[in-house]
Amino acid sequence: MSLISDTNQESEKVQIACIQNMSVAKRLANMKSLTELTMRLSRRAILRRNPDFTKRDVDLTFVALHYGDDLAERLKQSARAESGV
Repeated sequence: MSLISDTNQESEKVQIACIQNMSVAKRLANMKSLTELTMRLSRRAILRRNPDFTKRDVDLTFVALHYGDDLAERLKQSARAESGV
């Protein structure tokens, strides 16, 4: 049974074998790279939908979408407290 729905089983087996043969360092580097790419793409999508947003607005929206409104609100309040506003 295939784990990846859009990949045939033979290709999936080759992909899994390639991953299994990577060193831990290489797997971690790939994970880091893919995570950074995903975060950049998410932030870019937020900015495309909201071209007037500041970097801070994009950051808070990113946090709200990925980690929840509660954390985003706490970050907003923390930033206000630090800036004295």
